[in-house]
Amino acid sequence: MNDKIDHSEVFDFTKKVTFSSNGIVSKRIIQKQSGNVTLFAFDQGQELSEHSAPYDALVQVLEGKAQIMINKSEYIVSSGESIIMPAHIPHAVRAPEAFKMLLTMIKE
Repeated sequence: MNDKIDHSEVFDFTKKVTFSSNGIVSKRIIQKQSGNVTLFAFDQGQELSEHSAPYDALVQVLEGKAQIMINKSEYIVSSGESIIMPAHIPHAVRAPEAFKMLLTMIKE
């Protein structure tokens, strides 16, 4: 698998990150002062514990199904679906099954 992404390249996000047994893999796609785009692959049972961020965060599930907790409310987000985690509100991400997601954070 070629994990490098070049400018003007047509690619499939799901093929740019692979699952790691009992782990979470992240790959920064774009990193700028104005924001970041990060690709993640969560193995089943993995999670990011509750935290908050100073910016809104857009989660796009690319493959599988994610459990997103926002301010203690649970949302199931499946492949092809998205959710916005608002700034300064506690949230967590869990993998009831292996899934891949794209996280976009735009700074103010």
